[in-house]
Amino acid sequence: MVVNLVGHALAVCMGLSLGLIGGGGSVLALPVLMYVMGVETKSAIAMTLAIVGSVSLIGVMSHWRSGHVNLKAAAMFAPPAMVGSYLGAKIATQPMVSPTIQLMGFVAMMVTASILMIQKSHTQKSEETLKARQVSGLWQRFILIPLAGFSVGLVTGFVGIGGGFLVIPALVLLIQIPMKEAIGTSLLVISFQSVTGFWGYLSSQIPINLPLVFSFIVAASTGIILGSYLTQFVPGKQLEKGFGYFLLAIAVFIVVKS
Repeated sequence: MVVNLVGHALAVCMGLSLGLIGGGGSVLALPVLMYVMGVETKSAIAMTLAIVGSVSLIGVMSHWRSGHVNLKAAAMFAPPAMVGSYLGAKIATQPMVSPTIQLMGFVAMMVTASILMIQKSHTQKSEETLKARQVSGLWQRFILIPLAGFSVGLVTGFVGIGGGFLVIPALVLLIQIPMKEAIGTSLLVISFQSVTGFWGYLSSQIPINLPLVFSFIVAASTGIILGSYLTQFVPGKQLEKGFGYFLLAIAVFIVVKS
């Protein structure tokens, strides 16, 4: 009973961080499911995709009301990401891919996300700087965007992360949409690619604890709604820095436990 309460309280914290700083919280789902709720690695990754996808979709709603979801950009990026996520999940369910390999991939993504969050807390790139790095032309539309989408999806399906810290820069640099639109659009992309990744695990007969998935979605959704409200009172930049260090600590914990 106590473990169950702790796990769901942490799920609320996951949603809270998503609401407050717009990302990072999804990577908490896997450690909580594994080390608090006792779910096996591959099942936990599959369940994480379901939770992250659902919570991201809830996050899309507020961005949609603000006009910060670019459907055209999502239509360009999401399809290859969905294919990549499904293939990533299928690869992950092969006998030669051990849970340890997946966990080490997850740790690598956690470390990357934490470093980016810490750096971002120190210096915020202006939109003019990002525009200077944008690329355009047929190479962008037919090669770079599909390749970026597929690659992000592949990582998502394999290790069970939302990948917002990868999707947002790709949307800004390759599709050339404003940062606010990129954040809202990334949540939509994450929702779509999480669905196909989850289906990849489900179709491979990976056991899923659906009641636990649903209860975590409710808890995390409560957190994201609360976090979105608290953004007007809490300095997001300092939170982002602290959360980045927190993710590093969790990454070390996973390595030690593995």
